Amino acid sequence: MQGAIKKNDKKAKILIYLVSVVIFGAVVLLDSKVLKVPYPFEFDVHNFAAFNAIVNSLVAILLVAALVAIKNKNIKLHKNLILTAIICSVLFLVSYICHHLWAGDTKYGGEGLIRYVYYFILITHIVLAAVILPFILFTAYRGLIGENDRHRKLARYTWPLWFYVSVTGVVVYLMISPYYT
Repeated sequence: MQGAIKKNDKKAKILIYLVSVVIFGAVVLLDSKVLKVPYPFEFDVHNFAAFNAIVNSLVAILLVAALVAIKNKNIKLHKNLILTAIICSVLFLVSYICHHLWAGDTKYGGEGLIRYVYYFILITHIVLAAVILPFILFTAYRGLIGENDRHRKLARYTWPLWFYVSVTGVVVYLMISPYYT
């Protein structure tokens, strides 16, 4: 059974890699401090970070609900939950870019063992966040075109990594937010 979109692996691969590279490049550009834009709003720029944590929490909940739905063979609900998680992730990305564009870096102030825990969580979060996007997109594509076996094989790796990135995003926020100025 075909999904809602037509299969075209060549175009899909190009689009998925292009989107992934552009987003990765935008994030690297922000972190390199090359791009500087004046902050145009009258509210605390760190509200973006709080919003990001809320959205990451929502994505984690949606991922768990999608897993439960597919385990119960409710494919339509699973698809809707995953697509909602992808839309939320896009909202997160826009907010993340806004936050990093205007807030700059915040130094973590914890000391002792908690500092090492924070940096372990942060580094694994960053590395996995950098590589997960094409996996999410390929997994969704395989599901949408009805290639269920390939979709399931990818999802076995994509789901736990995406869930980890979502949850650790919230943890990083909770650990760093006391040091926002």
